[in-house]
Amino acid sequence: MESAIPLHLETQRTRHKRVPDDYQPPYPSFVARYKPAVSRVVMAYFGVQYRGATPSAATEALAEIARRFTTEGGPSHWDRAHYVDQAGYETVISVAYWDDIVRFDAWFAPVREAWTGKGREGIGTFIEVLRPAVARHETLFSSLGRPEGVAVIAEGMSGEVQEHAYWGGMRDRIPLSQTDAMAPGGTPELIRDGARLRVVAHDNLCLIRSGQDWSDTEASERKLYLDDVEPVLREGMDFLRDDGLGIGCYANRYMRVLAADGSVGEKSYGQSWWKSLAALERWAESHPTHVRIFGAAMKYLSTLGPSAKLRLYHEVTVAAADEHFFEYLNCHAKTGMLAAVETVSA
Repeated sequence: MESAIPLHLETQRTRHKRVPDDYQPPYPSFVARYKPAVSRVVMAYFGVQYRGATPSAATEALAEIARRFTTEGGPSHWDRAHYVDQAGYETVISVAYWDDIVRFDAWFAPVREAWTGKGREGIGTFIEVLRPAVARHETLFSSLGRPEGVAVIAEGMSGEVQEHAYWGGMRDRIPLSQTDAMAPGGTPELIRDGARLRVVAHDNLCLIRSGQDWSDTEASERKLYLDDVEPVLREGMDFLRDDGLGIGCYANRYMRVLAADGSVGEKSYGQSWWKSLAALERWAESHPTHVRIFGAAMKYLSTLGPSAKLRLYHEVTVAAADEHFFEYLNCHAKTGMLAAVETVSA
């Protein structure tokens, strides 16, 4: 049994784990392992929003960002997903990942200007970037063989890890949690730069991307997931989208992953920005919407046991104040982190 925290990031604990050293999780899970030389990663979300039928400007913008991903300094991996937000806007987000900050910075400067520096008719565009130290980041996978998200750029996966299947495991997998409470500091602020709106968030802002992949399931398991689990998951995701602000969730998106040809695949993920890891933990441990999600998932897994083909994963980051960037152009006032600030007219 390995620790989720890689050996080179282990340190003398001043904050204790939630479980004893001899804890044995009831089922296997795994984490991504980066090369020790990788000290930071980048997660960059490039979004397009519009109402109704897809305007040509949206199609052109999506083709443009895909092309830029292939240029010098582009990401090691990217994927694309779609959802309809709380204001009824179609939203398509291309998420790209790097393990080299210098490469990203050189690539990003002209791309930022092209993406949010000029308006396009009928659409809004936005950029949301985290560039955390790996000590502020964790992943978890229910099975091996198909990494998702940031784990695709990792060197590989761990063996079975100890820190999972208990409340507090998410925190215990983050190396910084050995010595730091990662409490939030400050409040989000809005900066106007012409038509562009930038949000300067605060220290220890939290991001989670939590995914589901049912593409390997056979008919009976797929029906069980789509009939009994997914509707409960959607209910919780909709609650966070519409009413999450009151419990510390600035924004939530429940996305369907798109295949290379633009068709909707059998994968989804929730992606949300939180005031703190503690706020995310409170929702996960005790809020009725997540209690129902957890209950439905446990019933599903106990029914199928080891034969379950559903794949689950997540990535969680607690970012320092200088590790994030949010910029929006012609987007509605509740888009992403704009929901965390007052966007009154100048």
